[in-house]
Amino acid sequence: MRFKLFTYILILISAMITHDTKNQVYANDLIIDDRSSADLSSNLGVKWRLVTDGVMGGLSKGNLILDNYKGRNCLRMRGDVTTANNGGFVQIALPLSDKEPFDASAYTGVELEVSGNKESYNIHFRTDSLWFPWQSYRYSFKTSPDWQTHRIPFARLTPYKTAQIFSQNEIIRIGLFAIGREFQADLCLASIKFYSE
Repeated sequence: MRFKLFTYILILISAMITHDTKNQVYANDLIIDDRSSADLSSNLGVKWRLVTDGVMGGLSKGNLILDNYKGRNCLRMRGDVTTANNGGFVQIALPLSDKEPFDASAYTGVELEVSGNKESYNIHFRTDSLWFPWQSYRYSFKTSPDWQTHRIPFARLTPYKTAQIFSQNEIIRIGLFAIGREFQADLCLASIKFYSE
């Protein structure tokens, strides 16, 4: 009887340790999109979409396709960015929820796995406290034809045309941008996730 009780206790302790370890992994890493879907859906269930400066009268052109580059499934954003007619961007945008703002307060920042055409691109965050469409929190990164990992702490984001402090508990959208100058955009995204340190 004592042996059986001891065995049950060991099984219970083992299950608790395994459960805690799993929770720890999920707490430290939240995959937003790992390109395991066969369409524009992210791991969060919401979809990526292409947006250009045409929404405000600009003339930039772009497209968003599913691709496989150097053995990795990816989203590929291509386009011609022009500042003509007060324009200047092509982006792929992902709302993080169809309902409430997304609470990323458990995380330190965002990690991207990208490749590109040696140009610089931006990641922009929009929060529920921003009023105007041109406001955001931004970070710029340089690309390479090889796959690269960029780890971007929330603390490194730069407010753009806002005095509001970045609130990581009320994120409504993430965008990857080709912006601000005349150039050919070609950016592949294989993975994006929130990380914690």
